[in-house]
Amino acid sequence: MKPVLIASNLTKVIGKRTIVDNVSFALDAGEVFGFLGPNGAGKTTTIRMLVGLIKPTNGNVTICGFDIRRQFEQAMSNIGCIVENPDLYRFMTGRENLEHFARMLGVGNEEIERVAELVALAHRLDQRVGTYSLGMRQRLGIAQALLGTPRLLILDEPANGLDPAGIREIRELLRHLAHDRQMAVFVSSHLLGEVELMCDRVAIIHKGQLLREGSVKDLISSHREMEFRVGDVARASEIVRSKGFAFRADTDRLWISMDENDAPPLVAALAENGVAVFHAQRHVESLEEMFLQATGGETVD
Repeated sequence: MKPVLIASNLTKVIGKRTIVDNVSFALDAGEVFGFLGPNGAGKTTTIRMLVGLIKPTNGNVTICGFDIRRQFEQAMSNIGCIVENPDLYRFMTGRENLEHFARMLGVGNEEIERVAELVALAHRLDQRVGTYSLGMRQRLGIAQALLGTPRLLILDEPANGLDPAGIREIRELLRHLAHDRQMAVFVSSHLLGEVELMCDRVAIIHKGQLLREGSVKDLISSHREMEFRVGDVARASEIVRSKGFAFRADTDRLWISMDENDAPPLVAALAENGVAVFHAQRHVESLEEMFLQATGGETVD
């Protein structure tokens, strides 16, 4: 089965600045794909190219096999998207908002009922949007994006400003849409812990270039480290360095790049040289740690 979204060598040059530089990735049905990057990384520019708001300088985008340049309408008919905040009328009810967008898309009332059930808003559909919580407004925005049964859902910061309960609601909704409804879900987010829980794969963009891309599990387990808590960090550092291991140190700990099987001989060597080892354990890198390492410590926007 072909990917729902293919971005090939996307490049955007504005003046003398290369905002996005030769970025490529693909997204399959049934997965949530996280797109991460620090301030000014080119994340929003990439999203705008994906949804046809700006044209790439080079490269191309295909959606469900349709080239966005040559077959724009067919490609866009398969996308539901929210770039930045949902565009909602707060003086209208949720139903009236959905009816307004349904008329533009040429879909019937049964579609409104379907998407309201999907986002768990059917019981509040006839109340004014001004009475909705932020999480409910986000869900209504997603319902709007789902009108017309798109195969690809693109969301820019869908959990922005939500409390923990609202964030969990959006996470569960997006995973349901991907895994149970076989949609392709593309999510830009600055909540790295949430991305780790929600996404199947992620891509990291930095200074316009794609640094890393792959499954969350593979990316956070690719960097093997052991954490040692020791009595004498300075002496332990000398011994570890003499063994040829790369490491980083804190006041009472060493994080050493090594396989777990190499730990017992090192523990013995430390003990023989009078260094007390209080514990040694495998350090599992979080998505946040991997992101900060990849981008040189720059935070997401």
